[in-house]
Amino acid sequence: MRGTTIDRIVVINDLARPMGGASALALSSARAFRALGHDVTLLVGDAGDDGSLAAAGIACVALGQGRLLSRPRMEAALAALWNRRAAQMVARWIAQHDTPRTVYHLHGWLQILSPAVFHALAPVRDRLVISAHDFFLACPNGAFADLRTGQPCPLVPLSRACITANCDRHSRSHKLLRVLRHAIQTRVFDPAHAPPVLAIHAAMAPLLMRAGIPAQAIHALPNPVAPWSPTRIAAETNREVLFVGRLEETKGPDLAVAAARAAGVPLRLVGSGALEATLRARHPEARFSGRLSPAEIARVAQRARLLVMPSRYPEPYGLVAMEAARSGIPVILPPTALLVDDLVRHGAGLAIDPRDTPGFAAQLAALAQDHARIRAMSEAAFALPDDLALSPDAWVGRLLDFYAARLAARSVAEHAQAQDQPCDERRQRAADGPDASPPSAGWPGLGRTGRTRPLSTAELASGARRSRSRSSE
Repeated sequence: MRGTTIDRIVVINDLARPMGGASALALSSARAFRALGHDVTLLVGDAGDDGSLAAAGIACVALGQGRLLSRPRMEAALAALWNRRAAQMVARWIAQHDTPRTVYHLHGWLQILSPAVFHALAPVRDRLVISAHDFFLACPNGAFADLRTGQPCPLVPLSRACITANCDRHSRSHKLLRVLRHAIQTRVFDPAHAPPVLAIHAAMAPLLMRAGIPAQAIHALPNPVAPWSPTRIAAETNREVLFVGRLEETKGPDLAVAAARAAGVPLRLVGSGALEATLRARHPEARFSGRLSPAEIARVAQRARLLVMPSRYPEPYGLVAMEAARSGIPVILPPTALLVDDLVRHGAGLAIDPRDTPGFAAQLAALAQDHARIRAMSEAAFALPDDLALSPDAWVGRLLDFYAARLAARSVAEHAQAQDQPCDERRQRAADGPDASPPSAGWPGLGRTGRTRPLSTAELASGARRSRSRSSE
């Protein structure tokens, strides 16, 4: 299957300058594809290439916009619902450059691109693959959890109970904005006929299915993990507790510093974000390293006794947890993380509610003194089985297999359609040229040529009402 010829791989993501694991993976895949000789284009919402992509031979088309969090409130709200310029950028690229053997991979779209990107991708849906790095494809708040308490959510997305649930960490009005955005997304995405969705953990499947995505469309593809050390880090000889991630409320760095202070253990935080200035001012005892390169993180990790991942909401994977564990660093993570059962079962980690500061601190204090237990956890972590994560090469190979399968399925479908078509109709289609595509049912705004037009406000409102009326508690 991997021998199938691919003309070009188009990677679509909000950011070309990663701030988190999902964007880093999107960029990593683009670089890996190019290194293997594939032509690669990156379509992004932010400022785009800093020069490194061009140096790698990757074409980059950038919208030049900032993340929603960086914009005035009303502007951000409107762009969150439907970013018309983003849809135009993607649709324009497709109209000018698409070929029958070009494949498209959508990673992130809710920080800039918005649900409008699904509308723009409608003409190439049969060559599209989507990565579910989180639950925003299925859940309005992206977590299937009450973000105020961290408790898992049992509700059906867009049901009456979901719409009225006060689960957003900001406000009810912010929740309603997300509900409206998700209703629009459901209208243009059509979960029941989803293209392949690559879930980063198998346990995501039941939750994605709750939103109407068919089981056969969901494929588990664990994240690629490059350990920070090729040999086991002797965690039992170290003192430092390590946090690696964005310094934002969802990731819980404030919970980590509170527990570390109460336990009297040294904590190092690697990363940047909205909470950085506040945490630096309030916790002078903590060590802040800012954003570091992978090589720099690997050097810092040599001094780590534990890694803490105190996320406030369910983590679909937790890339840094596996990077640490595969290096021999034990991991403390919340009971809601999808990796928790894997790590605890193998003796490589502990499940602790990060919101319980006294309990969190007590575990940190105990582990600071228990060298034998840390060594046992370190050895178990370093020996984790291969099925919990892929090597970078294996991950890239699996992605190429998915792309080849999409092209093969399209070829089969086209052949079957041609056989069923009357001869005179086939002759007429040949005379019309390659742009004369049949209408695509279920994708509003898609005309006979396969080009998109912007959805009207009435269509968007109609779609939102229809999504709500179809849902049930």
